[in-house]
Amino acid sequence: AYQQAQASQARRILEVGSGTGVILSDLAGHTPAVRVGIDLDAEVTRHAHSLDPAACLAIANGGCLPFASSAFDIVLCHYLLLWTPDPGAILREMKRVAHPGGWVLCLAEPDYGGRIDHPATWAELGLRQTESLRAQGADPNIGRTVRALLAEAGLVPVRSGVLGAEWTDPPCAESVESEWDMLRHDLEGRISAAVLQELEQQDLAAWQAGKRILYVPTFYALAVKPG
Repeated sequence: AYQQAQASQARRILEVGSGTGVILSDLAGHTPAVRVGIDLDAEVTRHAHSLDPAACLAIANGGCLPFASSAFDIVLCHYLLLWTPDPGAILREMKRVAHPGGWVLCLAEPDYGGRIDHPATWAELGLRQTESLRAQGADPNIGRTVRALLAEAGLVPVRSGVLGAEWTDPPCAESVESEWDMLRHDLEGRISAAVLQELEQQDLAAWQAGKRILYVPTFYALAVKPG
């Protein structure tokens, strides 16, 4: 995505919903551009600044970006639209601050409606997580709509797809732990901590036995601002 958007030649890049700064920090290895990030959360923005002091960070709302029109060569988001009540408004603002011919990238938007669990006994846990996401105001099926949302915002979709997956034994402990961090957060108050702990141990045992598959389709899309 960075290569297609010519990140190595960009002057200014904006990440909307920069969070802890992981993506902005990674971008430093792909571009000499000024890297700007905005987020609503002051605490995670402070963390992002400690991780990457060279990035320019601000507290701001993606639906009303505090930047001039056509200010950036690339505007991107990562795992953001899922949480926004009006993703179209976010994308229209991203389009506004991109210069004509500039790029808008949506790098990761999940689609829990296409989730695959094996053994099937784990599917119930996935359904509960999806219900919890909806209760939090998220759209768990946002992934499949991203390409259409870009077109509706007046952008020209160039490329979109779904991230692939593979499984190795023994499983990557960091990946399994990351998934359970999200499950514990999403299912807090819905399933007791003791039951969650037991399920986590069973899940890890299934992974270690080579019997477990979990796949949540994660969509990406690249688009250009006309002009």
